[in-house]
Amino acid sequence: MAELVPVEAFDMVIFGATGDLARRKILPALFHRWCDGQIPENSRIIAAAREDMSTAEYLVRASEFVNGDKKDKAWAAFSKRVTYTAIDAHGESGGWQVIRDALKGDEAKIRLFYLALPPSVYGPVCAAIGKHALNTPASRIVLEKPIGHDFHSARHINEAVGAVFDEASIFRIDHYLGKETVQNLLVLRFANMLLEPVWNAGGIDHVQITVAETLGAGERADYYDRAGALRDMVQNHLLQLLCLVAMEPPLSLEGDAVRTEKLKVLRALRLIRAEDAGKCLVRGQYGAGMIDGSPVPGYTDELGQPSKTETFTAIRASIDNWRWAGVPFYLRTGKRMAKRRSEIIVQFKPVPHDIIRADAGVLQPNRLVIRLQPDEGVKLMMMTKDPGPGGMRLRYVPLNLSYADAFEADYPDAYERLLMAVVRGNLALFMRRDEVEAAWRWTDAVIRAWTEGASPVHSYAAGTDGPSQGALLLSRDEREWFDGDHA
Repeated sequence: MAELVPVEAFDMVIFGATGDLARRKILPALFHRWCDGQIPENSRIIAAAREDMSTAEYLVRASEFVNGDKKDKAWAAFSKRVTYTAIDAHGESGGWQVIRDALKGDEAKIRLFYLALPPSVYGPVCAAIGKHALNTPASRIVLEKPIGHDFHSARHINEAVGAVFDEASIFRIDHYLGKETVQNLLVLRFANMLLEPVWNAGGIDHVQITVAETLGAGERADYYDRAGALRDMVQNHLLQLLCLVAMEPPLSLEGDAVRTEKLKVLRALRLIRAEDAGKCLVRGQYGAGMIDGSPVPGYTDELGQPSKTETFTAIRASIDNWRWAGVPFYLRTGKRMAKRRSEIIVQFKPVPHDIIRADAGVLQPNRLVIRLQPDEGVKLMMMTKDPGPGGMRLRYVPLNLSYADAFEADYPDAYERLLMAVVRGNLALFMRRDEVEAAWRWTDAVIRAWTEGASPVHSYAAGTDGPSQGALLLSRDEREWFDGDHA
């Protein structure tokens, strides 16, 4: 594993510190970076939330998600860097003065504000930060997705946050961009002469991006019913993956160089109109079914009321630029699917002329499988000769890079990597304001197409790969969805 370089000392204020995100992801990520020696001892973490409790009580709750794989001694040392204060997000409670007093005198130190909160309070919290003079030249703010629920709400949030923080200090986090294989996609494309010359409409037939979950809406049902699969997953995660696949080579891997190229892709995405909805869009909602051999309820049973919210969507997207003209990008995401997997599949075109005898076997085009989860890795499917006597026999086999097999040491997870990137001020893995708004423009067009085209919400059984209409989306183009495990 690459050497873990310590970051500068910092102070971090986590708003919404009693929520699941803070306790399950943010604090464990910081603790693991502490255990690996990346966080200096004079760093501090201030946990802030509405609930009235002591620091000791908060640490007992937080320890549930970090103990077990690390020594108690390490947690005891880390805990000394953590304090808790009750606070009102709108800036009226005494907790703000507690934070101000704690940070006083360290204005030159890197200062992070992490908003593990609903997007509706991003503006008020930022206004309170400004009101209490907590924002310094060395301050950075981290915003969780989703940034709004449509273009206009996203713009409103961006303007409210931007009134207090400069754009270069705003880190809009998408944990998919912190995954090792997502970052490796840039290296695969731009550090290997083998792929880039054919990474275009001349060499690629189509691209599939799938993010499938076996979990249902569960405790997030109320939020999920207001968002649906499109807003919850496509507008951020899937579009970011699409951008990394389709972007032009940036001038460097610096923040704005990468983000500018991603923005060009988003602006080149063809808006889907109502008359195209039938051939470009599919919506679905899971009913009762089986997951891992156990029965699970349908979405409306979990929600407790009827709903037309989609838990599955498949989209045929097009990018109107020179590199990708005529190449479809198929996006698919859903809950209660057959198995949990996130992957990008790049299907190359067949060789222009087959010189192999017909009885030798079927000549299949190359296929690149980039697996993001659960087992990160890269697999390139290639044709080769089956060894042995008896003439020419073809076999379709993988060149396989499994991260678990190739790299023996554990490497940081997405939140660990992204938090360290915030401390370093590296913006390349975070979304810029114009990126977010461009993604919402395209997403809003999809929602209009659904509404104006009266697109139905098809039912599918939990434990399957979505409604049959999702497969028809590709079969109309004489293509099919691939499973990266059996590519």
